[in-house]
Amino acid sequence: MAIAQVSQPQPGGAPAGPSVASGRSRGLTPYLLLVPGMLWLFAFFAAPILSLAGTSLQTRIPGTDRFIQSWRVANYLDYAREYATQFGRSFGYAAIATLLALLISYPLAYLIAFRAGRWRNLLLVLVVAPFFCSFILRTLAWKQILGDDAFVVRTLKTLHLLGQTQSLTATSFAVVAGITYNFLPFMTLPLYSSLERIDPRLHEAGYDLYGNGFTVLRKVTFPLSMPGVVAGTLLTFIPAAGDYVNATLLGRQPGTQMVGNVIQARFYGLVDYPAAATLSFILMAAILVLVMLYIRRAGTEELV
Repeated sequence: MAIAQVSQPQPGGAPAGPSVASGRSRGLTPYLLLVPGMLWLFAFFAAPILSLAGTSLQTRIPGTDRFIQSWRVANYLDYAREYATQFGRSFGYAAIATLLALLISYPLAYLIAFRAGRWRNLLLVLVVAPFFCSFILRTLAWKQILGDDAFVVRTLKTLHLLGQTQSLTATSFAVVAGITYNFLPFMTLPLYSSLERIDPRLHEAGYDLYGNGFTVLRKVTFPLSMPGVVAGTLLTFIPAAGDYVNATLLGRQPGTQMVGNVIQARFYGLVDYPAAATLSFILMAAILVLVMLYIRRAGTEELV
């Protein structure tokens, strides 16, 4: 009868080779699983960002449509100063639209989470239903809603809240209304998700401690829903600040022009790639700083 040979560790040495090899393979497995994702991020995120950074430091060859890599850092200061008004308008519109979306979405999300009952699924479908329609069509619809012969304008004029010769189209009001409407689901869904996870017994405890409805909302519900508030405001503010469709279709040039319109015009119209790339980087950096300050202020650093 053959006796199996069992490899013994050498005195003062490591165990047999196969166990060491298997341990190494297990240690490399997580890194190998990361390779496809890292390649994807490099190809479709890091590489375009690096290319955009290089383009932002180019200058035009006089009299031509060609550019040279001059590494001109002053592009950032020049374009930031030139289009400061558009940057301020973009962040102003985005902030107002985000606040309006929060004021509209919070009661709606609260209703769906705690009061909808068997109608909850239907209401959630209605919230996301606008996504089944084109973004452009939804924006153009507001030109009809706010038209001079539409119900809204006629009602405001009847109530003497709007002058007889005034109009809501091609105004800042129309742009903010379009942004608020288009990004409303991005605010409602995170709020609903956060509110739906709140234990109802916490509300009962608040009422047992002689709190009225407003006190329970302010002391219990709203603080517990802060992750949803932060997520919803970020999902609304970030794309709204870079939006240019609403300002193009509902606004009036240049009085309602946002920085996204400038980037679009520089890239497709004037063929000024360095300017478009520089403005894009300034916009990204400004949004990143504002988001970090907001998250730190809201006390939800764990969301980063």
